[in-house]
Amino acid sequence: MPPDKNADNAALLEAEISHLDSDVIGLQEVDYFLARSGNHNQVANVADMMSAAHWAFAPSLMGSPDEDWRNPDHNDDKLITEKSDVSLPGYGIGIVSKIPVLSWHRLDLKGSPVGVMMAFPVDGKLKRFYVRDHPRSAVGAILDNGWLVINTHLSFVPFFNLVQLIKIKRWSHTLGVRDKSKIVIMGDLNIPFVRIVKGFTWKSLATQKTFPSWGPKVQIDYFLSQGVHPGDVVHTAYPHSGMSDHLPLQIEVN
Repeated sequence: MPPDKNADNAALLEAEISHLDSDVIGLQEVDYFLARSGNHNQVANVADMMSAAHWAFAPSLMGSPDEDWRNPDHNDDKLITEKSDVSLPGYGIGIVSKIPVLSWHRLDLKGSPVGVMMAFPVDGKLKRFYVRDHPRSAVGAILDNGWLVINTHLSFVPFFNLVQLIKIKRWSHTLGVRDKSKIVIMGDLNIPFVRIVKGFTWKSLATQKTFPSWGPKVQIDYFLSQGVHPGDVVHTAYPHSGMSDHLPLQIEVN
């Protein structure tokens, strides 16, 4: 990517981050020192733009998803924070927080053994390609105000992503936060059916079609809670900016 294009993208991202003005942001599909994105730590870059002291990156795979990659193993740092000194390239998810973080947590999620046919724009036309799945993860932050915020990006393979979501919901109750009204799961769940996402006991805190950003057809990005009442949430919708193929989903809990 030409340097001026990198600068344009950075300026657009900084403008969007400033516009959102969030205390906590969950990021999906972020690069960590990958050549394709200019060898940047993208989560740390967002933290700098937010003037946030706390961030964590959870690599779902080592290397670039566009090239040869491998599963993270026991020799890899699976949770990289502002205190880490790691430069091994990876791709995954992250959380940035202005609110002090007491502890970080990670859950490994296996990828689907089978891929799916997916459509991508090529030369102005949608073309279908077979795409194999990759490992996934969830990253959790216990904040010093008592909240547990979990971010994830689930598989695009139907049913497999639901199994992953069920594992995250169960995991959320093992991290020591007993007040269900202070546990939130957020992220790209790749499930376009809110009733399935909620299950029997969880609530969706924001209703908005989020994908694709230039002409939203479905909601696949969510905030989920068992204890927060949707009436106590202010949801702000933002238009397509060109920054992502997903619209940002933002809430403020009163």
